[in-house]
Amino acid sequence: MQVAPSDTSALNAYPPELRQLLFQYVLQLADTSLILGHRLSEWCGHGPVLEQDLAMANIGLDLLGETRSLYQYAAELEGQGRTEDDLAFLRIATQYRNPLLVEQPNGDFADTITRQFLFDNFHYHCLVQLRASADERLAAIAEKAVKEAAYHLKWSSEWIIRLGDGTEESRQRLDKALASLWRYSGELTTPTATEKALQATGLIPDYAALLPKMEAHLAHVFEEATLPVPQGVFMMTGGKEGRHTEHLGYILAELQYMQRTYPGLTW
Repeated sequence: MQVAPSDTSALNAYPPELRQLLFQYVLQLADTSLILGHRLSEWCGHGPVLEQDLAMANIGLDLLGETRSLYQYAAELEGQGRTEDDLAFLRIATQYRNPLLVEQPNGDFADTITRQFLFDNFHYHCLVQLRASADERLAAIAEKAVKEAAYHLKWSSEWIIRLGDGTEESRQRLDKALASLWRYSGELTTPTATEKALQATGLIPDYAALLPKMEAHLAHVFEEATLPVPQGVFMMTGGKEGRHTEHLGYILAELQYMQRTYPGLTW
């Protein structure tokens, strides 16, 4: 079933169960980009040098642009009259479906780079495959976002190499960041029941098919950075099913303050 970007009759042609599954998945993508974009915005004015301060701000803006397209589509799929702002600002933490990785604190620059690289390596390769989705709206969003994601992956990959094969201090900080954040990377390619159901329809990529290219890119970058690939680490999951760390609550308290304090506020 193909869905034209603005064809609501085609949306209605989806069976209710499939439409609900697609709504949950699109919401998951939107939540992920929103939370990571917000995390990157926290660096604005605090970057180690002006060029990288602006780079992180621009990556955050790219993610927020993707977020808007996804929330708009999610609202249409849901068909309950909610808007993109309602979905972004008026849900509680357990209703968010972002993976745990993106809600982790910024820490120092090495922590942020590590978090970004682990996400970018999944995000880019997922978007490449999502462009071929039978859902035209998702495919169109992926087609636009993948161009930006390619830059994001290049940027974070270069910084992993620079920090890993840099000074003694940069290497120590990167080692510490990996020890803290690697445990959250497995959730990105661990499908939920919703994702498994959609993968069976061909609407979204099979994550198992992404792994060879993801692992190849990671191995190349880590080799250049003289970093060993962590082995045998227990992976934390649950974020994509609404079970989050305490960090998400603090993010939402800041992110949602205006809408919660002044309901219906408009500019």
